[in-house]
Amino acid sequence: MTSIAEILGTAKTIAVVGLSGRRFRPSYGVSEYLQSAGYRIIPVNPNESEVLGEKAYASLDEIPVPVDVVDIFRRPEYVPEVVDAAIRIGAKVIWMQEGVEHHEAANRAEAAGLSVVMDRCILKEHRKLRR
Repeated sequence: MTSIAEILGTAKTIAVVGLSGRRFRPSYGVSEYLQSAGYRIIPVNPNESEVLGEKAYASLDEIPVPVDVVDIFRRPEYVPEVVDAAIRIGAKVIWMQEGVEHHEAANRAEAAGLSVVMDRCILKEHRKLRR
């Protein structure tokens, strides 16, 4: 298991599944923060065309560049399909935001060689490391 410090220290590209263009949504605020911290954010949401100045993709499978972290802002029942797609595209890390847990999908991701962080806010973890 890779440490959170290692994940956040080496990641460059974060695909945010469920990223909304609505400023009041947690996914927007977290992604805006990560973008300002130097990460490339790739929005994954079939209902958006562009968020935070980046082209949005309907699914992980459509992203044309390598992805380091797949940050999931979806309800737990949607996690297995996201994990399967993350494995297909060769992502390195699955990150489930606060309140999102799916142990079976996490086990599948780890068995495929991905690191998994569950039920943690990537923004809060990044801020802790910056202190």
